[in-house]
Amino acid sequence: MKAVLSTTTNNFSLKSLYTDFTEITKARLAVSVVFSSIAGYLLGFDSENPFQWSVLIMLCIGGYCMVGASNAFNQIIEKDLDVLMDRTKNRPVPSGRMSVNTAFIIACALTILGLAILYSINPKTAMFGAISIFLYTSIYTPLKTKTPLSVFVGAFPGAIPFMLGWVAATNNFGIEAGTLFMIQFFWQFPHFWAIGWFLYEDYEKAGFFMLPTGKKDKATATQILLYTIWLIVASLLPSLGFTGKLFITPYAAVAVFLLGIWMLYYGMKLYKSREAKAARTLMLVSVSYITLLQIIYIADKFLR
Repeated sequence: MKAVLSTTTNNFSLKSLYTDFTEITKARLAVSVVFSSIAGYLLGFDSENPFQWSVLIMLCIGGYCMVGASNAFNQIIEKDLDVLMDRTKNRPVPSGRMSVNTAFIIACALTILGLAILYSINPKTAMFGAISIFLYTSIYTPLKTKTPLSVFVGAFPGAIPFMLGWVAATNNFGIEAGTLFMIQFFWQFPHFWAIGWFLYEDYEKAGFFMLPTGKKDKATATQILLYTIWLIVASLLPSLGFTGKLFITPYAAVAVFLLGIWMLYYGMKLYKSREAKAARTLMLVSVSYITLLQIIYIADKFLR
């Protein structure tokens, strides 16, 4: 009987540890970020920089470690504020399931491991990974309770993964990587402002300033539309022939344009209704948008 109880307890503990680890590293978010890096790598490799499974695997592991570390540090810093919000109060640290020291050890270990793995790919990849984690934890996170400009600052580390894959493939940061960065940079604004809109009341409990005007108003909705338009323009630049080795065919450009119109349509719906439901829909559409855009870019490269 004792052996059965011991086995049950161990299984429960292992399951709890796994659950807490995925929560403190925000596994779903981390996986989506890693996907962006994979997309960048698939776009970057060529005859001069041939595809290597080892590099792709290291990029995935190193990328997950860096995102996971950023999220763990974030949850340590915001533990007292997370308690105040419904969507975050049950996270490992604020709920008390994981101590701050344990979370800190996990965050540091992931940082060191992630940087070491990315450095083994090439120093530039590690450098951008380090910049990302520094901006996210040391500037973006503290600014969230100070100014709506935190979203602007957070857009920089958020835009790095797509171009990180290109840098990992080519060991070069040029117009190509810069274009990938710009696409994901402009995407951050409608995406996170939509989140800030439908979670406005929850963010307000913790004193987070996530909307550009601080309110769910027409001015914020207008900015969402403007940044969506800039996103569409940026996503079409590779079709114009001046982004170096990064280019897409007219067929892909049409698909990307229609994808952008789809997202703009839901931005317009939010502009007209200014309801939380419309903001949530826009957020979901934005997630689909960036994933489908990356798939279109990749498919265009391999099919042309």
